[in-house]
Amino acid sequence: MNWTILRESLLNMLLGSRKIVYKGLVKDCLSLMCDLSQFTVFSEETSYHKNSSGEQHHEIDYAMALALPEVKKCTCTVLKTLLVMIMELDSSRRIADHQGLTTRADGVRTPVVDIIWMNSFMTMIFFVLFFRLLLKLLQVFDPKWKLEIVVQYFLKYITKYSVQTRRSSGKVSIENLNGVLKCLSNRTSTRSIIKKISTELIQLLLAYAFQAHLLLSYQHVSKGLSDKMEDDKSNSIVEVCKNMISAFTCLRQENP
Repeated sequence: MNWTILRESLLNMLLGSRKIVYKGLVKDCLSLMCDLSQFTVFSEETSYHKNSSGEQHHEIDYAMALALPEVKKCTCTVLKTLLVMIMELDSSRRIADHQGLTTRADGVRTPVVDIIWMNSFMTMIFFVLFFRLLLKLLQVFDPKWKLEIVVQYFLKYITKYSVQTRRSSGKVSIENLNGVLKCLSNRTSTRSIIKKISTELIQLLLAYAFQAHLLLSYQHVSKGLSDKMEDDKSNSIVEVCKNMISAFTCLRQENP
């Protein structure tokens, strides 16, 4: 990861331009992705219309009805690709910041993950509506980013007992699902978190994160890892499973 090259990339310069309303762009992309994630089903009855002279344009209407789902799908894919590229840039920026490679000239930009959660809660008129929006967003993204979104959300509410400066030496610790589960397995941490997040939402997010973690592990194995790496991956899955059970047990004890 070369932050100097990424800093001068076209995407980073465009996002930092004052001519672009960055947050508005991300929110519009998220809104369109949620709307386009559910394709409208067209029937033959809705594809036949008569004009004032009684002529039928069923052929044109039927062609449009067939093409529209593909247009929606392609649009959603393009928007997702754009957001993933921005999230990749945010991830590289976060690592560079920990390593002390960023400067004031890089500016400040809200990460896409933060905007996703910010946008979700701003539209939370009712709890059910928030759940529907959350489900749509998590279903659109790939397992890697689904897991990243959930982990980063939990990290906002997990108490950090040690603070690492951006120029501190040593390997940068990357928070992951296992770390979140270990915190939720602690009754003191869990009691503090459920005061800010409902138990139902925690369980839903953990389920999505666990599903994404299993899919990522399967993808790594499918690509052909060495025996040692497969053993490490299996041990990781076993550990995550144990911590998942422990976390749900702790949630049940705190909120029976």
